[in-house]
Amino acid sequence: MYGNQKGLVFTNDKCIGCNKCISTCPVITANRAVQMEDGSQRIEVDGDKCIACGACFDACEHHAREFVDDTEEFFAALAGGERISVLWASAFAANYPNEYKQILGGLKKLGVNRIISVSFGADITTWGYIKYITEHQFTGGISQPCPAIVNYIEHYIPELIPKLVPIQSPLMCSAIYAKKYLKITDKLAFISPCIAKRDEINDPKNKGYVSYNVTFDHLAQYARKHNIKAEPAANEIEYGLGSIYPMPGGLKENVYWFCGEEVFIRQIEGEKHAYHFLEDYKNRVLAGRRLPFMVDALNCAQGCIYGTGVEEEKTKSDDILYELQAIKEASKSKRRSSAWAKNAKPEQRLKNLNKQFAHLNLNDFIREYTDKSKGNEIQKPSQSELSAIFQDMKKTEKSLQHINCSACGYHTCTDMATAIYNGCNRKDSCVHYIKSVVEDENKRIQEISNEIENKNAEISQKNETIGMMVSEANGEFNTLNMSISEMIDGNNNNAEESTNISMAMVEVVDFCDDMRKSFDEIHELLVQLGGNNENITKVASKTNLLSLNASIEAARAGEVGKGFAVVAQEIKTLSDVSKGAADDSNKNKERIVEAINRLVQNSENLMKVVDDVNERITNLAASTEEIAASATMIGQVASELHDKFDRINSL
Repeated sequence: MYGNQKGLVFTNDKCIGCNKCISTCPVITANRAVQMEDGSQRIEVDGDKCIACGACFDACEHHAREFVDDTEEFFAALAGGERISVLWASAFAANYPNEYKQILGGLKKLGVNRIISVSFGADITTWGYIKYITEHQFTGGISQPCPAIVNYIEHYIPELIPKLVPIQSPLMCSAIYAKKYLKITDKLAFISPCIAKRDEINDPKNKGYVSYNVTFDHLAQYARKHNIKAEPAANEIEYGLGSIYPMPGGLKENVYWFCGEEVFIRQIEGEKHAYHFLEDYKNRVLAGRRLPFMVDALNCAQGCIYGTGVEEEKTKSDDILYELQAIKEASKSKRRSSAWAKNAKPEQRLKNLNKQFAHLNLNDFIREYTDKSKGNEIQKPSQSELSAIFQDMKKTEKSLQHINCSACGYHTCTDMATAIYNGCNRKDSCVHYIKSVVEDENKRIQEISNEIENKNAEISQKNETIGMMVSEANGEFNTLNMSISEMIDGNNNNAEESTNISMAMVEVVDFCDDMRKSFDEIHELLVQLGGNNENITKVASKTNLLSLNASIEAARAGEVGKGFAVVAQEIKTLSDVSKGAADDSNKNKERIVEAINRLVQNSENLMKVVDDVNERITNLAASTEEIAASATMIGQVASELHDKFDRINSL
């Protein structure tokens, strides 16, 4: 099973969303348009709505539909030792005339207990139909051997449930006979041409008489793969004209066989016709109009011999019809006392039929039906809701609401809108809607194209203006580049000169430092000179004292001391001169010291000024270098802008 799909029929990964399955499906809500993750669409089956009619298998050329049956479970149970007997549809012999006996033999070899043809059950069904109709005056009843037809009525036309003939199908008549009259306790498997038989088998009102629906298609594939064949198995119960039930009109021909062709039997088959007929038939029944003796309705156009569970290649030839015709003729070649005597009259055959089944209780073969329409009703939108859906689908005019192109898969636009209303499709599936969207998009694109053309004209005009501005800007950029280059050169020169001045100021600082050191040395020498002058003053004072003493002594000496007095006087004079010179030297020293101190103070102030100037020159040199770097960067940006303007101008 794929994804969230459930039921007997499902969509596989081959679906391309072509809508053909929708177009053939009798139930507009049984298919759902699903948007996939990659944006593609595929049509999935709603198992709750699907009646398993198989119409989509015939329509889908991409083989995107598959079905489930009980083939694998049947063989697994058989291998596990489960006691199973087999009921097989007569269409199996028609589809596989050269193989069916060997396949049945192979099943017998694998452990199947008993093998019974459903044709015998079809004879019981015919007996039951005629008996019930005549005893209950049940004219106009709809035959029910086809489970797809029953599914449709139970789900979508419950008004016709009372018109379903309440007699079991050939399969169930065979199963009931096997269980109640042959006392077979085995599980029963049905070799079936029909997918929908599984719904009939699983119906709780059929009491689990049959356990497995094994379709021709899956059985044949399994038998070939596992080489299931053996000595032919013989059929256990003789049967009559029930063998032709799989043919279109097979039930009708059986009734004619026993009741004559004077009775009117309405024969209908095929998905394209059967379900339209049932809708019309409902109106006929509700209106109390004339009805036929009975309705022989089959889902498949060529009957069960080409049923939904039959291999596709088998449906491409009429060989099956010829085989079934041979079976039919053989069934009519019985002795005159038989219900199947070819030369007997219908009333005699019916008498023989009633005699053959006189031991049967008709109540054992009564079928009950269930109204399954609740929750499966197809919701019909009101007129206002329908109009809103059409509005959303861009079908605002009445004519657009009745295009009925069927490209979406539905026969009418109203059906499509109804499907959208029921949530099983989307407006994107409507070709007209997509076409309208494309047309609107084309209009919008045309409008955008016109706007682009207008914009292009404006842009062209602006380009001319821009071109002129670019040319002017190029000229300005050239001037700017030249100015920047000059500024860079000037700044570089200033930086170099500032560096040179800074170096020169360093030399001035060094000179001032040396001069201060020289002043310190001169000051030390002056200090020494002061000491010397003090010593001279002391010597002069002593000399002057000696001269005074000498003069005193010379005076005492009288005449003799006159010469010594002169000497003493000279000494005194020398002393006075030396002292005067020493005093003058001290005075000059003090003035020199004061002058030197002033020079030292001035040199220190000069060094501070020089340091301050040197620091400012250093800062100036650094700023000049930064200005030069910024100017270089501005020059690069200006050059890049110039190149961009050149490229713009070249466009």
